[in-house]
Amino acid sequence: MSMKFRAHETFFIRKGWLSKGMKNVINKPNVFVDKLNNPMDALGIGANMVKSLRYWLQVTGLTVEGKGKVREQHLTDLGSCIYEYDRYLEELGTLYLVQYKLATNQENATAWYYFFNHFNMTEFSKEDFILQLQKYIAEKDDADNKGHAVRSLEDDFNCIINTYLPRYKSNPLKVSAENNIDCPLGELGLVDLVTRKSYRKAMPGSKTINPWIALAVISEQSKGRKEVALNSLLVDECSIGKVFNLDSLGLLDVLRAIEKLGEIKVIRTAGLDVVQFHNQRNFMECVERYYANINDWAGSED
Repeated sequence: MSMKFRAHETFFIRKGWLSKGMKNVINKPNVFVDKLNNPMDALGIGANMVKSLRYWLQVTGLTVEGKGKVREQHLTDLGSCIYEYDRYLEELGTLYLVQYKLATNQENATAWYYFFNHFNMTEFSKEDFILQLQKYIAEKDDADNKGHAVRSLEDDFNCIINTYLPRYKSNPLKVSAENNIDCPLGELGLVDLVTRKSYRKAMPGSKTINPWIALAVISEQSKGRKEVALNSLLVDECSIGKVFNLDSLGLLDVLRAIEKLGEIKVIRTAGLDVVQFHNQRNFMECVERYYANINDWAGSED
């Protein structure tokens, strides 16, 4: 299995980057490799930031890039849907979708995949994470996984922290809460500060996860099954429990909200702990339902 580290050029996702990237990809699919028009001029960012944005658009599931001689990017179905309904990524549901795609990208965002799916320390330091990640890489010991420098793994850790922890929390004396350079995924509250050099995984409020977004994730991971074990939704790789840092109570809250939609039934009797699907909806169908019903759901939470 191939792994990729530090492809972000040390830059985390800035506010406005993904929408800017999608807009430019729509207007010019070869914007990142155009030899006639400098990508830095088109995008208004530096050379390393151009490489970073090119990477982030792909690993968050918003664009796909051709593998041949023509390295053009195009929006995915998810990217097209987000660009149509929430192009500035202002809705929490959109951010959860981006988080889901990022945390399940084992090959191209390996440190993120490991952090959410395998790294089980609730409180941790940079050293803790690097040590455990090195063990994970060694377990996947094949020719593709040789020679990942510790510096690259450290840069990935720093980027993960900057992705989810607003900098006014980690460095309050230097950065104000109004600073707009932070990553929008920090709004999800998935990482918190314990001390100056230690952190903890945090669980988001279950009411911040729209039931259609939750069902999109669960449906894609259930791969067409008519029922799925509750424990699988909590502990399996790429499960909603893993990618959104949910505990059993938080998961049940989310499932009850989906149940109210009439889409599933949670069964916890006769020795069963399963979720049964009433409808076999695919990922994009759930995403489209989310955007179609977003105002109704927001109103129901007041």
